[in-house]
Amino acid sequence: MIEVRNVVKTFDGFRALDDLTMTVPQGAVYGLVGPNGAGKSTIIRHLTGIYRQDAGTITLDGEPVFENPAAKARMAYIPDDVFYFTQANISDMMRFYRGVCPRFDTGRFQKLGEAFALDPRQPIRRFSKGMQKQAAFWLAMSMCPDVLVLDEPVDGLDPVMRRQTWSLVMADVAERGTTVLVSSHNLRELEDVCDHVGIMNHGKLLLEHALSELQDNIVKVLLALPEGKSLPEGLDVLHDSATGRLHTLILRGDTTTVTNILSTAQPQYLDVVPLSLEEIFIYELGGADYAVKDILL
Repeated sequence: MIEVRNVVKTFDGFRALDDLTMTVPQGAVYGLVGPNGAGKSTIIRHLTGIYRQDAGTITLDGEPVFENPAAKARMAYIPDDVFYFTQANISDMMRFYRGVCPRFDTGRFQKLGEAFALDPRQPIRRFSKGMQKQAAFWLAMSMCPDVLVLDEPVDGLDPVMRRQTWSLVMADVAERGTTVLVSSHNLRELEDVCDHVGIMNHGKLLLEHALSELQDNIVKVLLALPEGKSLPEGLDVLHDSATGRLHTLILRGDTTTVTNILSTAQPQYLDVVPLSLEEIFIYELGGADYAVKDILL
């Protein structure tokens, strides 16, 4: 389990992390989302022991991460910009990783080569961005980490390789209990793979829930009321747009409670429709001075 408690980080007077608290459960696939500048990459660099926090604690199974080789040896990190030595090929990087990571499994490296189908003798700098990401996954997963930290992990991969890569990651979650923390702007993709979600803004965590709980607590409703009727009292409305008499409502609350309240207005039409993670993200941030447009028609 990764625990972040009351973490503060300031750069030249700018508070990048502001009393941040979050928990990534063991064996979870945790999606960390937020607008640009929310602090996602900053907290990732703290979780992987690159930055030292100004205040607060960051632990992996109760042990601090910063300047703790034993904790770092259990992690693998794939940043948005992949690291490699300028003239190195994949075989060179494999030997480097094997030398610094006691968990590196050469047999697994050979087996994973069948999935990625890259030439290990080709200089990595000559690869496309997507191929460099494949090389990063190949090496990181050969480290057999307990915790895999991913920052925009599949950016640049074609659809087939995206599916292949996520399949390998999810197999490690199922078979080895790997904990995965992934930050991405591709919310549709996160919705398919994550079971927990944290939404950040301005260095703080706005909310943190299992994805199923999050989707159960925000409701999207299509509603048509009789002429002269207004919405009943007792609703927590995050968004209301209308096309003619048909309203699209985003409401905080569970489906049963919301529909019971709306039914008192004797609607001519009432339908609850699935809410995507992207919609949840937009309307949760709508309460945090985030510019929200009437995109749901």
